[in-house]
Amino acid sequence: MIEAQKVFNPITNQHQKSPNSYLRVYHHSRGALYPTGMTLNKKIGLRLRSARTGQKLSLSDLAARTKTLSKSRISNYEQGIRRMGIEEAQELAEALDGMTPSYLLCLDDASPLAPEEWQLVERYRGTDERGRGTILRVAESQVDYRAESAKDH
Repeated sequence: MIEAQKVFNPITNQHQKSPNSYLRVYHHSRGALYPTGMTLNKKIGLRLRSARTGQKLSLSDLAARTKTLSKSRISNYEQGIRRMGIEEAQELAEALDGMTPSYLLCLDDASPLAPEEWQLVERYRGTDERGRGTILRVAESQVDYRAESAKDH
């Protein structure tokens, strides 16, 4: 998450630039901090890049998961050079497990998965075929167990 750098001068009672950086003012937008004045294209680009890198995908990997989007087109979206349309957001959401088009387009700020769910997805992806089968069997047994418990009560 991006954080604002502020240097407070108690004598002048004002924020000043630090010698090695410049003051950026950030605003809060439903759980995310963006530099003030950031365009919607840039916000969408940051969200897309964050989703891609969070899933440890390169631009090439993500492009290969889509039907029509090239690596350079996705890069343009991430840099805020181009704004993706609804169809492109749908295609990227399908390629990025757990994403929704509305989340990628900054229409919905709630992540589609809770942190524990992302952790489970990461662990699933980090295992081999045998491990994935085991995780799926455990998940199915828990659903069956919950259904059985509900019948008993």
